[in-house]
Amino acid sequence: MRSVLALALDCVVGALEKTPGPAGVALHRAPGPGRAQLADTGYEIVSTMPSGVRLEMLTDATEIEVDARLTQVVMAGSEPSDAVFDLVVDGELRAPVTTSDQTLVHVDPATMALDDEPAPPATVRFTPGVGSRERRVEIWLSNALATQLVDVRIPEGASVRPAPASGPVWVHHGSSISQCSEADRPTGTWPAIVARRAGRSLVNLGLGGECHLDLFMARAIRDLPADAISLELGINIVAGDTMRERTFVPAFHGFLDTVRDGHPDTPILVISPIVCPAAETRPGPTLPGADGRVRTLDRPAELTVGSLTLTRVRELLAEHVERRRKAGDHRLHLIDGTTLFGPEDTADLPDGLHPNPAGYARMAERFLPRSFGEAGLLR
Repeated sequence: MRSVLALALDCVVGALEKTPGPAGVALHRAPGPGRAQLADTGYEIVSTMPSGVRLEMLTDATEIEVDARLTQVVMAGSEPSDAVFDLVVDGELRAPVTTSDQTLVHVDPATMALDDEPAPPATVRFTPGVGSRERRVEIWLSNALATQLVDVRIPEGASVRPAPASGPVWVHHGSSISQCSEADRPTGTWPAIVARRAGRSLVNLGLGGECHLDLFMARAIRDLPADAISLELGINIVAGDTMRERTFVPAFHGFLDTVRDGHPDTPILVISPIVCPAAETRPGPTLPGADGRVRTLDRPAELTVGSLTLTRVRELLAEHVERRRKAGDHRLHLIDGTTLFGPEDTADLPDGLHPNPAGYARMAERFLPRSFGEAGLLR
């Protein structure tokens, strides 16, 4: 086997940056300038969780080995899960490939103290097929573990080169509801399901715990090639109690103004929050309860004036998308998130906040016709 790491990095799709370091090459889904400004360890980790990031290559290799340094964040009391990779050969999804070789970062939810349990890089092996014919091969990296590529190897004499794009580029930004760490495989996130069925090349900028209308993310989207853009907004602004109504409205307009600077005619679809029973009519922050479900905190009535609930966020997004449409932005659209995952779906909301794999699959089924169907808003 020979190393083809440099060639493989040319085949990476879905990452904003490929950053080499002593532990390997990090595939970031958030821009470097914004990460530097925040200087936040948690954000840095989430940025390297490659939900939607994959290698898209044309290769005659009958075997591909990937060495990756994998890190899983585990809340105290939870059990770690295996890292899962997906292999797609000439459009056919194969059985997932798993490994338990990963560094564990244990988090104390009371103090947020971190305790590392290090592990060496994992070696994951893929078998595209027998015979030396060239195939289109996609290797989808884990949607839930921070990942650094250490090496990629193919047999001596085999070749590899970047594959053509799988379709028009769809850039999606959102929260953990879009990163989908709870999905059981990388192609099982709802954006990945939609992209594969619609023939779109996905750039998934869904970041767990994030999506606070950060302008550096708006600038990143502005500067990306995009045939369609969607924005799943609001849940973490409520869950983190990071904004009040007075700041949320201009931040939303500023974010869209920046994106429109680079994409004046691209269809943009705003998705308001899916259901979260604890925060529907109560402002955040949300915190995990003893039963594993999220809860909100009581606060004095005087402090609720101008605070945001999910119900209010949906109202504001609907109102201000309509304002922009009346002002001439007819390629801006809105989907109420509860039509993708609503009160009738809470049996598939185990922690009261994040859907399970079945819930994400249902979101994809509902989103696909409304976005990329014959009368879809993003076509």
